[in-house]
Amino acid sequence: MLVLSRQRDESIMIGDNVQITIVDIRGDKVRLGIVAPTEISVHRKEVYDAIQRENRNAADVSTEEFAKLVSAPRRTGKQR
Repeated sequence: MLVLSRQRDESIMIGDNVQITIVDIRGDKVRLGIVAPTEISVHRKEVYDAIQRENRNAADVSTEEFAKLVSAPRRTGKQR
């Protein structure tokens, strides 16, 4: 792990296109500003972990469950 010291309004670069700036420091909390291309996802770690967990759960669908989903009648927006 690389550990860097930065003060308010100072930045670090990750590659050529991701910039992280220290926006504010209050007590034990640091606010970060992140500038990155739209094709790069930026999430808090706990959100990222939840997304990964849901993706793994979705990939674990059994063959029988998948067959039920595929054969289920499709609903259109016109049905009431």
